[in-house]
Amino acid sequence: MLKSKINNFCLVNRLSFQQRAAVFIIVRKLLWPSLLMCLSLPAVSGHEVPKKIDGAEVISAEGLFDEVLTHPELVIIDARHKGDRVQGYIEGSINLPDTDADCSRLAKFIPSYGNPAMFYCNGVMCERSANAIHKAVACGYKNLYWLRGGFNEWKAKGFPYLSK
Repeated sequence: MLKSKINNFCLVNRLSFQQRAAVFIIVRKLLWPSLLMCLSLPAVSGHEVPKKIDGAEVISAEGLFDEVLTHPELVIIDARHKGDRVQGYIEGSINLPDTDADCSRLAKFIPSYGNPAMFYCNGVMCERSANAIHKAVACGYKNLYWLRGGFNEWKAKGFPYLSK
């Protein structure tokens, strides 16, 4: 199986199997760093994220203030990568990128399945918070909120934020 894949991969079929395997390994080593770099780019899909997510309530930037007053135990999770936080972040938010969000990491920050938690990322063109919410729902968390407009909405409305 591997031998046939390598044969199809190589343009020059006159190379021996060992030579083709060496070419395959070299190409894989050269392409792997590029793939990793692509995976670390912001999750901008080129289209808007969904209007709603099952298991989460969509809130506005103003709605976040109401939730904080109503639920002082609210956990605010910034699903962006650390590099995105340079432009600013909501005070008190915990940085947990969507790529790192799994049941064990979510449990470190959200004390119980019923504890309210709000997720945000850059805005309606960023999928990171939606991805993190899907993971939280799959882990069994309830009382989830989604700032769909993300940090862009927060900042555009002139609300206070911190920057590094």
